[in-house]
Amino acid sequence: MFLKKRKTTMVAPEDTLTGRPDPIKVSGIHFVSGDSYLPPFPDHLELATFGMGCFWGAERIFWQLDGVYATASGYEGGGTENATYEEVCSGRTGHAEVVLVVYDPKKVSYEELLKAFWESHDPTQGMQQGNDRGTQYRSVIYTHSEGQEVTALASKAAFQENLTEIGFGAITTEIEPTTNFYYAEEYHQQYLAKNPAGYCGLAGTGASCPTGLT
Repeated sequence: MFLKKRKTTMVAPEDTLTGRPDPIKVSGIHFVSGDSYLPPFPDHLELATFGMGCFWGAERIFWQLDGVYATASGYEGGGTENATYEEVCSGRTGHAEVVLVVYDPKKVSYEELLKAFWESHDPTQGMQQGNDRGTQYRSVIYTHSEGQEVTALASKAAFQENLTEIGFGAITTEIEPTTNFYYAEEYHQQYLAKNPAGYCGLAGTGASCPTGLT
């Protein structure tokens, strides 16, 4: 990823970059599964969105789970329409690097997705993840329903207890309703499948996340 110094404070809404009306063009074909990661999706599938640092490694975590139909890397949480990677890295869009997860709830539950999310990164680090520093690396959950919000909050509380027991501080993860997900450039999609030796800075805390909370 970029090695330039990145901003660790959120840009003011009035200072965000304008962006553009046209979305970034992507193939829409998942490099691993061969399925489409662009809507419309089959009716039996549901969506989840997570940000946990660099989206290269985060996306790989989710496409490896049984019951996940497709994944896509993108940007969300900021004010710049159809932002580019360079704009996001500037710290002037407000976006986080996120992964859209398209999953079959009969095969993998939202709680199980949350378990993978919590256990695969350190959600106490604020505007960074490991050596990756900047607002785009913050930990976020963007919910797609009231049920997801309730489950995410319960999962956060339970995981916080386990983190506290092993000496970690307060979780800084944002939990907000989803707004606008913008697809990242084609070369970011399923990056670590295309580049198996590519960079991944994600690391868990060693704490476990319980399920069966709601």
